[in-house]
Amino acid sequence: MAHTYATDVLVVGAGPVGLTAAVELRRRGVSCRIVDRLPERLPFAKAVGIQPRTLELWDRMGLVRTALEAAVPLRGQLVYVNGVEQLRFEMAMPPEVPYGFAALPQYETERVLAEFLARFGTGIERGVELVSFTQDADGVTSRVRTPSGAEEEVRTRFLVGCDGAHSAVRKGLGLTFEGGALPDEFMLADVALDWDLPHDHTVRAMHQDASGTVDDVLVCIPLPGAGRYRVSMTVPPELSATSQTGQAPDGVAHGLQTAGRAPELSDIQAVLDRLSPQPTTASAIRWTSVFRISHRIVDRYGDGRVFVAGDAAHIHPPTGAQGMNTGIQDAWNLAWKLALAVDGRAHPDLLAGYDAERRPIGEEVVGRTLRHAAHGVQADPEDPATLMLREAQLLVGYRGSPITDPPGEGQGPRPGDRAPDCVGLSGEIAAYPLRLYDLLRDRDHVLLLYGAAQDPGALARTAREASGGRVETFVVLTAGAPHDASDGLPVYTDTAGQFARLYETDGPTAFVIRPDGYLGARLTPPTPEALRTHLARTFAPTGQG
Repeated sequence: MAHTYATDVLVVGAGPVGLTAAVELRRRGVSCRIVDRLPERLPFAKAVGIQPRTLELWDRMGLVRTALEAAVPLRGQLVYVNGVEQLRFEMAMPPEVPYGFAALPQYETERVLAEFLARFGTGIERGVELVSFTQDADGVTSRVRTPSGAEEEVRTRFLVGCDGAHSAVRKGLGLTFEGGALPDEFMLADVALDWDLPHDHTVRAMHQDASGTVDDVLVCIPLPGAGRYRVSMTVPPELSATSQTGQAPDGVAHGLQTAGRAPELSDIQAVLDRLSPQPTTASAIRWTSVFRISHRIVDRYGDGRVFVAGDAAHIHPPTGAQGMNTGIQDAWNLAWKLALAVDGRAHPDLLAGYDAERRPIGEEVVGRTLRHAAHGVQADPEDPATLMLREAQLLVGYRGSPITDPPGEGQGPRPGDRAPDCVGLSGEIAAYPLRLYDLLRDRDHVLLLYGAAQDPGALARTAREASGGRVETFVVLTAGAPHDASDGLPVYTDTAGQFARLYETDGPTAFVIRPDGYLGARLTPPTPEALRTHLARTFAPTGQG
């Protein structure tokens, strides 16, 4: 049966994950609608921490400057036990990592993404709820309820559920969501505190009883604004969401609770009086809520033409600010694959790579945050430097993915690893130094030829032909190397030698860098045949699509 597609992709849920998916689709020219059942953006600072890896992705999208101007830095953490400082650590990144940690309340993250999406002529359709959907070999037919109560049928090529822990898309797809609920409940509040602790550090204050058991906890995360923090603390029995409202209707006890009595300023002050390392008074309260936590993950991230991302696919304790950042990476990973599929240029198995790559990441995050919630980050067996990189999500990788080459032997980043940034590159005209990420910004697949490769023009032609023109090529040469063998390709010089050091290569090498900033291939020496074989993992065979 022939169908007329109203749009290419329907994105359900306009939080940071859904907005990321919509932006990445629209940046690539894919039409989409993004709907959300809420009539307006919630003014809650639910997710706050922004990881360095997310900032790298926003850099590639072209919106990082706006995000940085709205955020505040997170440079470290102060830990107190029974009023005594026990630990002070700095959250420093290696010098080659371009961004540190930041705090940005979720409503501001959503604003930044929504305003960026609007540049592509797409806005959020508020008060629109997914009712049901069916799919066939050619597309998805969804029924949505509009603000007037009328129902509308929407025919699309794909459906993406970014609709949170109680996802209608996940339920409609019949995915399992195995896991359970943690017994702990927390109060959250957005308040101003008048202490003189450094505003660029998070504060964790605990009380231990005589046996060393933690029986009371206060966590304060800086927010933009003078003295503002998102505070979380153990909920008193009279404010327990379970005792006030019972179990969640769908059995998933996770997130902010909207029923029952919300905490008041006096409830927050009582905890501060018990646990604050300095006498402080809370004021200018913006909102409060009770928060419940579960840990669950779906059995698969999609089926056919329907996919889930973010909290619709995985939920876990908020330890380490992993949830929203993981969901943003879900959306990015899926969107570039969907764009190729919509355009008819994707390998038939490319979309299966979404589950193959992202579900193991979700499993690791759920497991790690559970361990950290139970025993503390300090109990993690990894050395502190490695743990910090993992919390920053800079160690996320896809080695063994069906769409990357085998990692093989050797030093330096391998296929499936994040492509690290480097500084000290120079062009032939610009009088200022460039970063590698400057050269990747607003590009999708990139073929980076390092060193004096034999016949670079043949490699660039192979990349264009095998991808249908979707791979851009440039050359990076060592300082002093002649440029006359570049076959007219853009040339940059590794003036500082940092590219050679970080990528640990001393001979001609071809790197294929994916749209999400991971290496798809590392070819030494590079040949057109090896390059064509690699690109065939991602792109439809020449003549198809």
